[in-house]
Amino acid sequence: MPIYEYRCHDCRRRVSIFWRTFSDAEGGALVCPRCGGPNLTRLVSRVRVVHSEESRLDDVANLSDLPDLDENDPRSLGRWMRKMSAETGEDLGPEFDEVVGRLEAGENPEDIEKSMPDLMGEGGDDFGSGLDTA
Repeated sequence: MPIYEYRCHDCRRRVSIFWRTFSDAEGGALVCPRCGGPNLTRLVSRVRVVHSEESRLDDVANLSDLPDLDENDPRSLGRWMRKMSAETGEDLGPEFDEVVGRLEAGENPEDIEKSMPDLMGEGGDDFGSGLDTA
């Protein structure tokens, strides 16, 4: 049961026509459902591909899509972090926005970390657990 899009040259509108079968679509009489005009041209419809969240994140994590990613360049890291955030669709909070903004401005990641000691959780360890291992 295909649905095809057409441009009506009489009323100049884009219209969709539902066909019961593919053979009806190939041989059926085209009539604009809005104005009844017979002058229709079939259009290429937009296609949308749905990806799983895992697939989307895999695509974003693919560093070949970011050929200018330089782990030693704070601006480059900031762009990558912003792209990852946009792909997840989640609000990661004001601290994340501040860190990314500062990276994009070219600030050194170590300086950002020093100025935001609570960023990594209590105790400042890399896992945010609050446990000191020393």
